[in-house]
Amino acid sequence: MPIGTPLHSRTLAICQSLSFRVWAGYYAANAYEPHHEHEYAAIRHSAGLIDVSPLYKYEVSGPGATTLVDRIITRSAARMAVGQVIYTPWCDARGKVIDDGTITRLDKDRYRWTAADPSLRWFRLNAGGLDVAIDDISDRLAALALQGPMAARVLADASNLVPATLAYFRMAPARIGGIAVEVSRTGYTGDLGYEVWVPADSAVRVWDALIDAGRPHGLRPAGMLALDVVRIEAGLLLIDVDFVSSARALSEEQYYTPAEMGLGRLVHLDKPGFVGRKALVEEQRHGVARTIVGLELDWEGVEGAFDRHGLAPAVGTAPSRQAVPVLGDGRQTGKATSTTWSPILKKLVALATVDHSASTRGTRLEYELTVEGTRHLVPATVVGTPFFDPPRKRSMPDA
Repeated sequence: MPIGTPLHSRTLAICQSLSFRVWAGYYAANAYEPHHEHEYAAIRHSAGLIDVSPLYKYEVSGPGATTLVDRIITRSAARMAVGQVIYTPWCDARGKVIDDGTITRLDKDRYRWTAADPSLRWFRLNAGGLDVAIDDISDRLAALALQGPMAARVLADASNLVPATLAYFRMAPARIGGIAVEVSRTGYTGDLGYEVWVPADSAVRVWDALIDAGRPHGLRPAGMLALDVVRIEAGLLLIDVDFVSSARALSEEQYYTPAEMGLGRLVHLDKPGFVGRKALVEEQRHGVARTIVGLELDWEGVEGAFDRHGLAPAVGTAPSRQAVPVLGDGRQTGKATSTTWSPILKKLVALATVDHSASTRGTRLEYELTVEGTRHLVPATVVGTPFFDPPRKRSMPDA
């Protein structure tokens, strides 16, 4: 049975919609109001506060910690500085992605690792012979995502941290509401943002302090529907939607490698001895057969599909996770897995897995759109991701 996160007493009290979903065994608000438009607007135009506590969180420590992390992930942990955060996939022996997440180097021999799926068993299976401790801290550590162009101002008013000193994908200790926390310049929105890592028993105090500091800056709590829109705009993949973990894949089609996910840049083949390296070296030699790309749908084509039924276009504001066919030259060349109307871009965009031959930017494809039970083909163009990539995401905010 699902349970509330450490912040459930706050999120339930303000959730007018009473719409929740289950995330990793916890209740997560879909939207606080009956519609998520204000929450989306807050993330993109002021600031949104998102309870991301259901993330799986692990602490890896001891003399063998760096060796273990390097043994599992495709990137180099040895090159990480203390206080640095990286995003990385990790693979099985066949080079197929098990999961992806962030790793923060908290100290010379101590790391915090986030994952979408339970990963403790896999980490321990690979820890043989190493002097290392692996601790599942998921239920002891809450997490808050403070995201949006005003996020730095909210953080400055709520904490003793000077946001202008915290670079992109870096972490620093801070105090919020009198509570010792860690703040990382990270997020799942593709915008200026921070994630606050706080002991679960103090999470409510930190939430309250951020809400109080955020009022003059237009801060709003935001739920999963708004987060889904912004993560698609940011070109960020979602497990079990845009790719399938190799731990649960049931057919060859469901297995993905980092390169197929567009993450080939995160595979450091010059690093010896990590799980899946041999298979990924072979893949690099032969290339991939498919790739995840971005698609922009032609709005005139969408209008035309509805017009054939005498209807005005009615594209849902909630993202679609329903896989639909994508065609090229009259044959199916792939599938779109996440589709959303982007309010800030005024475009209908999608993440899609397509044959590698159809993955070049500018390639014209067709997206299958069903209207009144009738299938229509809407022109679409392969584009790069992220769809939305504001400079403020990486730049240093004003002091």
